[in-house]
Amino acid sequence: MRDLKQHIQDFLISLKIKRYSQRTYEIYEEVLRRYLDFTQELDSRSVRTWQVHLMDDLGLNAKTVNQHLSALASFVKFLLKQGVLDSNPLKTVRRPKNAKRLPEFYSNSAVEEYLSNSKYYASQEALDAFFDFMKMHSLASEKEAKMLYQKRLARLCIYCLYALGLRRGELISLNLSSLDTARKVMKVKGKGDKMREIPILDALYQEILLYLQAVEALRSMKSSADEPLLLTYSELRLYPQAVDRMVKSELSRLSQFKGKKSPHVLRHSIATELLNKGTELNSIKEFLGHSSLAATQVYTHNSVAKLKAIYKSAHPRAKKGGNYGD
Repeated sequence: MRDLKQHIQDFLISLKIKRYSQRTYEIYEEVLRRYLDFTQELDSRSVRTWQVHLMDDLGLNAKTVNQHLSALASFVKFLLKQGVLDSNPLKTVRRPKNAKRLPEFYSNSAVEEYLSNSKYYASQEALDAFFDFMKMHSLASEKEAKMLYQKRLARLCIYCLYALGLRRGELISLNLSSLDTARKVMKVKGKGDKMREIPILDALYQEILLYLQAVEALRSMKSSADEPLLLTYSELRLYPQAVDRMVKSELSRLSQFKGKKSPHVLRHSIATELLNKGTELNSIKEFLGHSSLAATQVYTHNSVAKLKAIYKSAHPRAKKGGNYGD
């Protein structure tokens, strides 16, 4: 085989030609760099030894190791297609089993408490205060204006992630043109550039309009349809780390939010809530932008767990003692 490093470079170039996302490109590049640092050979024995190295030496979990193997498998597929390899070295490599884990979710009461506690920052009163501070042109007023804007933005991000069931990437990719004001729907581009339309609740719609007034006061030039819907105080498109920080900071203020504080848990939460309220799986699938029903069915496990808890606490045959036959 030609130099493995050169084949990897050819593969990465092919990803760019196929217009893979920057994030996907970076993941493939990192995985293949790790493999190349470990070995210059590409055969079943080398792959199995690398797999053991990832798990035992680096302490990576089964899910992460499988992601590494998937990236390597894509590279191998490229080499097979190019005629560089005659057979697939991963064919006899057994992948580690992922531990089954139910999606985390927040209760609807926790989300409602957050929205209730932060409602001032979404109000007309807070917007008027923001306008006043913007006009003062002092360091103190600048600090107050920035705080009001950031609190309004953080609340709106959390509200959109939950109410619209958005992925983090979908949230930050929203443009002004994504908002259909005539029909009150949000046009969202999901995975694989698949488009879907999500109805916007009246309360959220009004909040978005007030937020856009704050953006207009902030911006140094007139907005156009292809510009970001959500902007930082520095007038830049939101980026993943900023969303993660806002969600963690805001939700950590309330004790009702247990476990991980992340944008994706908010998406899980609305899916679980809809299912618990009897919404059909196919409708949830369309709402979330899943490509298959299998991806949506994972939320049924949360509902079954809830049903078991209710069963144990309420069913007469589950009670101990008394005249229930136990």
